[in-house]
Amino acid sequence: MTPLRLNLALGLLVVLLAIASLLVGPADLGIGPSVHGLFAGGDEAAIIIMREIRLPRALLAAMIGFSLGASGAVLQGYLRNPLAEPGIIGVSASASLGAVAIFYSGLAGASLLALPAGALAGAAVAVLILLSVAARLGTTLTLILAGVALSSLAGALTSLVLNLSPNPFASYEIIFWLLGSIRDRSMEHVWIALPLMAAGWALIWSASRALDALSLGEEAAQGLGVNMGRVRLTVVTGVALCVGAGTAVAGAIGFVGLVVPHLIRPLTDRLPGSLLLPSGLGGAALLLAADIAVRLVIPGRELNVGVLTALIGAPFFLWLVVRARREMF
Repeated sequence: MTPLRLNLALGLLVVLLAIASLLVGPADLGIGPSVHGLFAGGDEAAIIIMREIRLPRALLAAMIGFSLGASGAVLQGYLRNPLAEPGIIGVSASASLGAVAIFYSGLAGASLLALPAGALAGAAVAVLILLSVAARLGTTLTLILAGVALSSLAGALTSLVLNLSPNPFASYEIIFWLLGSIRDRSMEHVWIALPLMAAGWALIWSASRALDALSLGEEAAQGLGVNMGRVRLTVVTGVALCVGAGTAVAGAIGFVGLVVPHLIRPLTDRLPGSLLLPSGLGGAALLLAADIAVRLVIPGRELNVGVLTALIGAPFFLWLVVRARREMF
C-alpha cells in the first residue's frame, strides 16, 4: 500500500470513529438531536452533552492516541528496539508521580490547571534527568537503562504517596486517575494539552530523516552527518511533551505506543521515518475505538480506558517477546 493511500485510509478511519464517539453515550440522543446539539443549537441538554462532554472526549482521545502512537514509533526507530514504547524512558511514570503529588498535597481542587501542571512538572524533571545522564554517556543503551531506573523510582514514590495518604477518598481518586480515563473532560483540557502536543509532534517529525539514517547503525548515521546529541534531545523532548501532556489531562494510558507501530509497520516500507504519521493516525483510531468500547462493554458502568488498553497491550507484549525469542534461536 502506498503511503498516501495508507494515510488516507487511516485518516478516514479516525474520522469515522470520532463520529461514532460523538454518538455513543448513556444519553440516547439519536443522530438528529446530536447533530443539532453539536452544530445548530436546539435543546439545551443536547448542546451541553455534545459540546461540553462528548466533543472534548472525542478530541482528547484522538489527540492522546496520535501522540502515543507517534511516540512509540519514534522511540522504536531511535532505540532500534521493537519493544520500545513511551513508558520505557520513564516520562509516563514521572508525569503520574507529579500529578499524584498534587493530589496528595490537596492542591488538585484549587485550580483546573493544578493537576496538569503537576504532571507536566514531573515529565519535565524526567527529561532533565535523562538528558543529563545521557549527555555524559551518550548511547541509546544508557538512555534505556536510565529510563527504566527512573520509571521504577517514580513508581515506588507513587506507591509511597498512596501508602502515606491519610484520606481514603484521596487515595481512591489517585488510583482512579492512575488507571487512565478521558471521561468528564472539558474543552479547557483540550486547550491545555493541544499546544504542548503540537510542539511534541513537530519535534518528532523533525527527526524522521535522522531515524532513517539510524536504521543503518549509529556509526553509519554519524558518517552521514547525523548529530546524535541533537537527535537524542529532539526525540526525548518531543516524546516528553506528547506523553506528559496526555498524562496531564487523562492519566496513565499505556501500550498504545507499543501495539500500533507493530500493526502498521507491515503496511509501510519499514523505514522508521515513514512509520511516524501512520502510527499517529493508528494510535488515534485505536484509542477512539477503545474509548467507545469502554462505554459499551458493561451496560450502565464504564471502564477506564487505561484498563482496556492494558488488557490488550500486555498479552500483545508477551507475544512479541516470545516471537523475538523464537527468531533469536
